[in-house]
Amino acid sequence: MIKRIKEFFDGVVFEMKKVSWPSWQELKGSTIVVLVLSLVLAIFLFVVDLILSKLVHLIL
Repeated sequence: MIKRIKEFFDGVVFEMKKVSWPSWQELKGSTIVVLVLSLVLAIFLFVVDLILSKLVHLIL
């Protein structure tokens, strides 16, 4: 059991060495893109919801 756990962690360390981590600038840029796109999507969904609710209210 101990041998299997050690092999697992050795594999984890080996795989983590192959990961290419983003630089601080790339991370900040990606974060800004995600936040802006989330805001745009939230505004879009708000507008669509508002229009659909007004439309349903007119029909009923």
